[in-house]
Amino acid sequence: MYTCICNAIRECELRRAARVIPGDAEAVYAALGKKPNCGTCLEEADELIHEEREASIPRTRAA
Repeated sequence: MYTCICNAIRECELRRAARVIPGDAEAVYAALGKKPNCGTCLEEADELIHEEREASIPRTRAA
């Protein structure tokens, strides 16, 4: 599925980049060599980035 139609950025690309690139959606887009055009994707992109980073945080088990 495409997260950003203007730049043809797929959700899987955004999630993969979120694991290694710090910052918000605009920072991740820049690292991918893109920039937001219409901007309608930014809110969803920020949510996906946050979700991906939360999922990659190692959880410690409570004793």
